[in-house]
Amino acid sequence: MIIWVAFFAHWYLSLFAQSFFQHRYAAHRMFSMHPLWERFFFVFTFLTQGSSFMSPRGYAVLHRMHHAYSDTEKDPHSPHNSTNAFGMMWKTRTAYQEVLKDEHPNAHRFAGGDYPVWLALEEFGNKWYTRVGWGVVYVLFYVAFATAWWQYLLLPIHFAMGAVHGAIVNWGGHKYGYQNFDNHDKSRNSLFFDFLTGGELFQNNHHKLPLRVNFGVKWWELDPTYPVIWTLDKLRIVRIKRKEGQGAVPLAA
Repeated sequence: MIIWVAFFAHWYLSLFAQSFFQHRYAAHRMFSMHPLWERFFFVFTFLTQGSSFMSPRGYAVLHRMHHAYSDTEKDPHSPHNSTNAFGMMWKTRTAYQEVLKDEHPNAHRFAGGDYPVWLALEEFGNKWYTRVGWGVVYVLFYVAFATAWWQYLLLPIHFAMGAVHGAIVNWGGHKYGYQNFDNHDKSRNSLFFDFLTGGELFQNNHHKLPLRVNFGVKWWELDPTYPVIWTLDKLRIVRIKRKEGQGAVPLAA
């Protein structure tokens, strides 16, 4: 029981950090927050993503590239440029490393964005020994609480949690499902109620309305992350910038 609680807690907390902080805040600036809250969610993202932590700045640059070049050869993670999800995510990893080193040939257009930056934490989180250290923590937790051998098979998902989420969203969200809009790409809405990735699988809606904080468009499309952001707005922890959130993704000059 403890293992399953820990697994689903890691799944959904890491997912929230990605969808709320890295995606909707860092990449799209759908809402604003006080610098102290930004630091809080920076730490929250590091702690919940652990060994699969991504720099919010690096994530944001990659994601803006994805919107600008969706499903073309320049898209850093289109499933239509790879034979399988593993190949797609390896390309994403390579592009991410190039962005962090300012070596990606297409990233200069997006380099001047208003991204959240905390260089000390970003550098520490991206070190190999930090990732290995998190992996050791996960293994020791399972040694202490696992009650069956097969539970150890969940460990690789813990190690690569952020990448697993990215693979599901970018592979599934651009291959499987229905379309509300013709975006001139292959984005899809994969689930009516996105319990799996917190609203991220409404890719077709999101590519049409990239500044809309609620990824659901139809009344029956449920984005679980949106009510949390709405609540944080009411609590004055964040400030939603556009109540309808329509418009193009902001790009650097």
